[in-house]
Amino acid sequence: MTRRPASPLPPRHGLDAARFRLPADGHWATIRDHLVDRIPRLPPRRIDAMLREGRIVGLDGPITTDTPYAPNTYLWFHRDLPDEVPVPFDIGVVHRDDDLVVADKPHFLATIPRGRHVLETALVRLRRDLGLPLLSPAHRLDRVTAGLVLFVTRPELRGPYQTLFRDRAVRKEYEAVAPYDPALRLPRTVRSRIVKERGVLTAREVPGEPNAETHVELREHRDGLGRYRLRPETGRTHQLRVHMSGLGVPILGDTFYPELTETALDDFRRPLQLLARTLEFTDPLSGAPRRFDSRLRLRAWTDYAAWAGDAPA
Repeated sequence: MTRRPASPLPPRHGLDAARFRLPADGHWATIRDHLVDRIPRLPPRRIDAMLREGRIVGLDGPITTDTPYAPNTYLWFHRDLPDEVPVPFDIGVVHRDDDLVVADKPHFLATIPRGRHVLETALVRLRRDLGLPLLSPAHRLDRVTAGLVLFVTRPELRGPYQTLFRDRAVRKEYEAVAPYDPALRLPRTVRSRIVKERGVLTAREVPGEPNAETHVELREHRDGLGRYRLRPETGRTHQLRVHMSGLGVPILGDTFYPELTETALDDFRRPLQLLARTLEFTDPLSGAPRRFDSRLRLRAWTDYAAWAGDAPA
């Protein structure tokens, strides 16, 4: 197998350059014509500007508007960055060694670049702050969920650790703050079928064979609130939020369940009170037991008035 050539462009803001391979056959006279067809979201005038600025390069240097089309060659360029709202919370490092970084992701910070979130993501921040340009996540957390995310420092390590999560060999424990219902009998294991359709923000429970399982315990309660321990046995989208809402005790700060409520990207008040508390597994490389615990706390439990107020958490 032919190895892909290394990018001639260095990372920018902790992000690798985008790479394109030109098709083996095609009718384009120039590379510029191919890019206009291939990237319709970029207006032709923007592609022309990037070419004039020397931002699109091949192995032999910058591509121009007149560079002839060359099948099977590679191009690289850095994408334009979206306008982003800065997330005003720090990301903590719980553990770091030669192979792993375990981070405490704050609420509202996405795990990886996607859509409107690029620089304001845990991956980009950690690559930049720790000087680890090859850092990559072994799994993900929702943007609005806080807590532990495991990263590997080198690409060759990603497979073994991702396999742990894929094979459900990682014991995950979450903490949530939600209303207390004395009529709700706990502990219990919730099993249901959850579906998430492409282009639809929320997931939903439907009849059928269960594909989602969560163990729910009440740790303590006071003043009408409960502090819950959640142990997911599966990893469906929004599973914990859907199951807690289905029990009649939706997690505080949830703007998706039981009803979808639009919020601005710069509204950092009343974050979802869901925390990825613990990751525990047998290390796939050393065979040693590993356990990591978050240092974060859910504010609605420690200071409900401050969480419910107008100030960011």
